[in-house]
Formats: sequence, C-alpha cells, structure tokens
Amino acid sequence: MSTYIHKSHNVSVLLYHAVCPAKYRRVVFDSRVDEVLKEVCLEIAARYEIDFLEIGTDRDHVHFLMHSVPVLSPTRITPMVKSITSREIFRCEPSVKKQLWGGSFWSSGFFINTVGRHGSEEAIRLYVQEQGTDEDYKTLHVQQMELF
Repeated sequence: MSTYIHKSHNVSVLLYHAVCPAKYRRVVFDSRVDEVLKEVCLEIAARYEIDFLEIGTDRDHVHFLMHSVPVLSPTRITPMVKSITSREIFRCEPSVKKQLWGGSFWSSGFFINTVGRHGSEEAIRLYVQEQGTDEDYKTLHVQQMELF
C-alpha cells in the first residue's frame, strides 16, 4: 500500500498507472529482460522520487504502478522511465536490439492514468461538499467526466 510523501510544504499521494508497449508490439519480454527492467526501475526509484509499487510484463508491454511527488508530472515520469530502461536493456541484452531492428525499445506512445487511493470521483466530491456547514458551502462548478 502506498504511503503519503511528506515534503516541507506539501503532503501527497499521487499514483499513476502507465502502460508502455514495446516497439512494433514485439514479444521481447522474457526472464532476462524482465530482470534488467526490474533492476533499472529500482535504480530509478533510488535516484528520483518515484516509487514503483508494481511492475508487470505481458510479453509485448509493461504495466507500471508508480507513486511520485507533485513536481514530477506523469508526462515527464513516463518518458524518463522509458528512456533509461531502454538504454539499459539494450546495453545488458544486445540481442533485444536485433529483434527490434536496431531501433527504439519502446513504442512512441503510452497510456497513463491516475489511480485513486481513497475512493472514486463521487466519494471525493461528497467529501468536499461535506466540509463546513450547509450554509457556508457553495457549489461553484460541477463537471461530470464522460469516459465513453
């Protein structure tokens, strides 16, 4: 379970689920590549303020569940993780580079989603509405997310 990150001026728990496919959706993840990926991610976690709560491979793509600080945006975290892991996988497992025709390890795109620790959008909305008294609370804006 993730924990709060306490900084001098903020406390946060920001969770992201990122899915990164291998270039051409090639089946490149095996036990050797998985081990390199895991070790590199643990080194990234030690150097940057990113915790990898879970890493899972599925033959041609990877799922990352990450926890980070507010100064690192998800669109900054994911490319950084892809860049560092790509370089190290190619260095440690040169045969993978041949499978990908000497190009990039990762596909150019990725999927990223925020993950709620304490509930759904509706639970947070109710929590915000219940702050203060009924007379003091004013709804200034309501927007329902359309997922489909």
